[in-house]
Formats: sequence, structure tokens, C-alpha cells
Amino acid sequence: MVENARHRARRLWQALEPVHAVTYFAPEPQAACQELGTRGFWMSYFAQRAAPLGAAPPELVAALFYNFHPGLVARAVPDVWAVATPQRFLQVRLAAVDAALRRLLGPGLIGSAELAEAAGTAREAALAAPTAGRALGAANQALDWPEPAHLVLWHAQTVLREQRGDGHVAALLTAGLDPVEALVLFAADTEVGGDYLRTVRGWSEAEWAAATERLAARDLIADGRITPAGTALRAEVEAQTDALADGPWSGIGPARIDRLVELVGPVVAAIVGGGSFLGVNPMALRPLDARAPVQS
Repeated sequence: MVENARHRARRLWQALEPVHAVTYFAPEPQAACQELGTRGFWMSYFAQRAAPLGAAPPELVAALFYNFHPGLVARAVPDVWAVATPQRFLQVRLAAVDAALRRLLGPGLIGSAELAEAAGTAREAALAAPTAGRALGAANQALDWPEPAHLVLWHAQTVLREQRGDGHVAALLTAGLDPVEALVLFAADTEVGGDYLRTVRGWSEAEWAAATERLAARDLIADGRITPAGTALRAEVEAQTDALADGPWSGIGPARIDRLVELVGPVVAAIVGGGSFLGVNPMALRPLDARAPVQS
């Protein structure tokens, strides 16, 4: 039963995450932020993702986002709040995501009954998501719900993925993995390259090497490879993450969950096919894997 629940939460994250990812990887949000005055990818990324928190300082953003180097965050925050207020960035984010999804999905999907049904189910889950101790999930859940259905679906997944991420941070803390150690162990256990992860999260080679040494001292890595103990710890972290993310789905039956995955399939295919989801990404996420049934 527990294993089923964990697989369910992961499957739904895989199925829905690309709907949120257009926020960062579609050209419309980037262009809209640059029109306001942001410079480069990261300034717009931190502005859009952190805006629900208000004018958060870099220390808070780095703490909640967890695996980004504090220096990378500080190059964008708080300067970005001098470009525009968080409320303005929220308005721009929503309008740009609207434009991106309309372009990617086309009028047939945008106005379909299937998309409306998917949005309703996802909204139900997002409203049921517990947010105690989950700052990013709570901040997004507190925002007004947008319209129409494609923006409802996007907002629901934004709440759900940030609520899941908050739980993932709790699992990493429980496992005793600091931000860079978590990345090093993740890279050793997946196909995502260490150099790629180190670069996109802003860590130096020296910091990466020091984290590797700390993990080796715990017998989690040996000769650059993950050990059985490391694999077991990673499995515990992911299992705990899935368990903590399952609450929103507990009131939605298996048939409706299968139906939701089916309904969002064409949406995700359009987003991936339109180049607005990275094939190689820091989450090692393969969204189309969600089509596989939940294990029993």
C-alpha cells in the first residue's frame, strides 16, 4: 500500500511537471522579464520563482531553493526587486505563461473539454495539498487562482511541485545531505552529469570536490561512484519525498488519476515537442515515463 502511494506521487509529478516548466524554458517568460529589465536567465528565474514569497532576501531564497550556490542567488537577488516588484513579476509571469501555452497547445487543446477536466482534477489536488512547514508550496497556494483552464492546470502544478520540493528538502535534511552533497550524490546515482549540475547550480570545482570527500568519508561514494550505502540513502530520500508528496492525491481515486495522466499526455507532448522542456534537466525527469502504470 505504501509503495503504491509513493509510486503514485512520482508518476503524477512526472506527468505534470512540464506544464510548470514552461515558466522557465519557454521563450515568452524570458522575453517578458527582459522587457522589464532583467539580465540573463537566472535573474528572471529567481524573480519568477521567488515572487510568491514577496521581496525575499537572497538568504531566504537560497535556503528554500536549497541546492543553488548562495553566490549564484545573490547575483540576482535582491537586485531583481529593484527592477520590478514581486507583484509585477507575478503579473508578467502569468501573462507570459498564458502566451506560451496558447502557442504551444493551439486552440484545439486550449479550448478542449479534456483540458478543462484535467485542470479540475489538478486544482482539487492542489487545494488539498498540506502546506505546514512548506514555504514555497504555501506561498503559491495563497495566490489567486487564474483562468481559464490551461492556467488553472499550470497554477495547480506550480503549487504541487513546490509543495513536493519543500518535502524533498526535508528529506535531504533528514538524510544529512547539505546542498552540494545532495547534488554530488544525485549525479553519481543518475545519468545527469556532475559537471552539468555543478555549473547550473553555481558550485566551484573545489566545493564539489570537498563535498565528494565528505560523502566518501560516509561510505556513500567511492572512486567517484555511488556505493551500495549511497544508493540506499538516495532511495530513502526519494521514497520519503514521494510519501510526503502523496497527500494531495489521497482523496482522488485510481481511476481519476489514470484519467488525469491520460488527459495531460497530449499537453505534455506539445510542450516537449515545442522545445519548452529540457530533455536533459537537473531533475533527471522523463515526463513521458508517467504513462507507465503505477506498480502494485
